[in-house]
Amino acid sequence: MDRPDRQTLSRLDTAALLHEARQIAGLSQSALAQRIGTTQPVISRWERGLEVPRIDALARALQACGFEADLVFRRHDDVDRSQIAGALSMSPADRIVSSANAAELVGLARNR
Repeated sequence: MDRPDRQTLSRLDTAALLHEARQIAGLSQSALAQRIGTTQPVISRWERGLEVPRIDALARALQACGFEADLVFRRHDDVDRSQIAGALSMSPADRIVSSANAAELVGLARNR
């Protein structure tokens, strides 16, 4: 296994995630703590589920283990949804024309 299992945020077990990521990276709790500027007892409490790290600390810990935490919180936007629906309703020929038009616009923008 080369990466932690994916989980939804509501079911995220940060203790297991941190432990698994650290094990995959081959780091001790002390080595991980040193990399992110905390102490081994803090890492231990996180991995045992006695404390939950802040989201920024979780991201730093995962990054120190060689993983990227990519988490975005944003509102649903009706424009995005309508654009997605429009793109999905296009025929393959329409998608080619749309892509060509977009490429042309990018080229024009670069030349300005």
